[in-house]
Amino acid sequence: MSDAMRAVGYRKSLPISDPESLVDVEVPIPAIGPHDLLVQVEAVSINPADTKVRLGNNPGGKIKIIGYDAAGVVTAVGEKVTRFTVGDEVWYAGSVRRQGTNAQFHAVDEHVVGHKPASLSFAEAAALPLATITAWETLEKYPLESRKRAGGTLLVLGGAGGVGSSLIQLARALTDLTVVATASRPESAKWATDLGAHHIANHHNLVESVFEVAPEGVDYVLSPFSEHVINDLATIVRPGGHVVAIDEPEGLELLPLKDKSISWHWEWMFTRPVFAPTDPAQHELLEQAARLVDEGRLRTTLTTQLGPINAATLRDAHARVEGFTTIGKIVVAGW
Repeated sequence: MSDAMRAVGYRKSLPISDPESLVDVEVPIPAIGPHDLLVQVEAVSINPADTKVRLGNNPGGKIKIIGYDAAGVVTAVGEKVTRFTVGDEVWYAGSVRRQGTNAQFHAVDEHVVGHKPASLSFAEAAALPLATITAWETLEKYPLESRKRAGGTLLVLGGAGGVGSSLIQLARALTDLTVVATASRPESAKWATDLGAHHIANHHNLVESVFEVAPEGVDYVLSPFSEHVINDLATIVRPGGHVVAIDEPEGLELLPLKDKSISWHWEWMFTRPVFAPTDPAQHELLEQAARLVDEGRLRTTLTTQLGPINAATLRDAHARVEGFTTIGKIVVAGW
């Protein structure tokens, strides 16, 4: 094996329309640590996290490789690895503190990796990890056990997005919640319904459309775009309800939620990889999710497959994600 590999990165934060916003490079194959896997990357998916890092983290002329979803094959293992062997097919979302997945080979800690679902192709699998982890950890923040007999209603804002698509499915597979998903176009409404949403509300007319399908309001909310919905949530969330936000709006004012004692939670799926790197929770989560996939209870959210993995294709994928009209996930596969 050569000591070098192809990769896609950037040297300066630029609009995606600029040809230098993502460039093809050749870099050394990463070395692996004791708990690392070296994965030959077969497919990656594009998340809003990719575009946010590209635009907000300027490497000052040094090449930075991003990418936070991958599926591929293990080609080497660290001396302390116990969960995987060479040849295993895997899926994962990695860590923002390490080199990204937009490369032929990627070093990743075994604690955040799962065995790929046998029933999915590499491209189909690459669509799921980051959004599935985020959605799963979102469910963990709701006090569902205390209300198991009573059920409850979950509002998924942005039901056709990557995280929303995963949360709808996981809520149906793992809970008895009634799921209301927001969508504003017929195609996104159909997508959310096909994934299992019981009802559709329009996020452009949130209060009225939610009360039409959930007259008593909702107990739980996923909020991927929180800046302009706090007053609406104060109206439609029931007293003692819970909101989980996955975005980072500046200067967010939450005081309108106080009178109903509505709890606000943040979810960032990189918390464990960054602050608890030896916690195996995400490995175990991905193993359980793979079983759900192979049992037919969770399906891929891949809707658009592009290729090959190079700068031109990834610029196209980033531009589509930045357009905020995509349904499901965009995956780039093959070298």
